[in-house]
Amino acid sequence: MAVDRERVAGLVRELLEAIGEDPDRPGLKATPGRVADAYGEFFAGIGQDASAPLAHTISIAHGPAPETSPSGAVMLRDIQFRSVCEHHLLPFRGRAHIAYLPGDQVVGLGALPKVVDILASRPQVQERLGEQIADAIADAIDTRGVLVVLDAAHGCVTMRGERQHEASTVTIAARGALADPAARAELIALIGAGRE
Repeated sequence: MAVDRERVAGLVRELLEAIGEDPDRPGLKATPGRVADAYGEFFAGIGQDASAPLAHTISIAHGPAPETSPSGAVMLRDIQFRSVCEHHLLPFRGRAHIAYLPGDQVVGLGALPKVVDILASRPQVQERLGEQIADAIADAIDTRGVLVVLDAAHGCVTMRGERQHEASTVTIAARGALADPAARAELIALIGAGRE
């Protein structure tokens, strides 16, 4: 379902009036349409199948190098994402780090950011977002384990209330063999490697 931009624009106009502003003044006249366009982007993931980017897999055992067998993890670090907190409708943004232990299948690395983008493009909470990413990967491809670490700054923390400008939130979601903290310790260390 696509965002109803016309309806959003009308509601933003009402909101501007409700906070005591004049939606017809020059600086605000185009704001309802701009917000409607932004919401079209922010919430484009609603109704999309997050596992669709994972549909094309590559068999390790029967692929271009059949003597290759899965051993270690595949990790993609620093996937930038943005989302909107469902509690205050304020943005949060950060980086996702995804690792999985392949079974017989791997996916193209470009598929992982697409999964993140689809799931982040909905009203979200960070804790659920990480779990949904882990589930999408674990359910769609043959893995022995999945690890998703999200590190994000939330507008509801940095811009309101106590205004902790430098605060970020880190969440971990793990499946399979990587649900064991000892098994994922090396991967957690690799996420931070080379950052000093």
